[in-house]
Amino acid sequence: MSISAIILAAGQSKRMGQPKMLLPWENTTVLGKVIETIQHAEVEDILVVTGGARSEVEKLVAQYGSPLRVVHNENFEHEEMLASIQLGLQGQKPKAQAALICLGDQPQVEEGSVRIVCEAFRKNGSSIIVPSYQMRRGHPWLIAKELWGEVLQMSPPGSMRDFLNNHKNDILYMDVNTPSILQDLDTPEDYLKFKP
Repeated sequence: MSISAIILAAGQSKRMGQPKMLLPWENTTVLGKVIETIQHAEVEDILVVTGGARSEVEKLVAQYGSPLRVVHNENFEHEEMLASIQLGLQGQKPKAQAALICLGDQPQVEEGSVRIVCEAFRKNGSSIIVPSYQMRRGHPWLIAKELWGEVLQMSPPGSMRDFLNNHKNDILYMDVNTPSILQDLDTPEDYLKFKP
């Protein structure tokens, strides 16, 4: 069962004050670390949705080779996350059976968390699989192909939170023992707090 990852990297980084995807993280960058974690979890196909700092971000993605693909959200300055997820779903290859929704500003996420979600899909075939830490849902979460059409038909002010709430009875929650699924980087304080 083929799983593709959609990495959302289209934000403007307003609260960070500089392109957060390009900030140093270990031996790479914030976005680079996310890409590496997903690759190490053996996700076959990765699509990065870009927005702000497009040329620098796309140059970074290109360093990881041809399996990675990029789609640019032309309206990233005016649209919410939903639009980037829709672009990512539209860009999926026919063989993909599910999409893993990943945050490009979440370098803390661990390979084990990604594997738990992917393996649950391969084992159970559930339509929505969400990692959970102390009863709080996080990223990356998975949506099966059968529900993509519904997401593609959504429009603001509808959000993915609304989508998940509407499907609360369909969600398979996978408990993980790390708060990293809840943590992303929005401000310089976040970056300094979590940077290894």
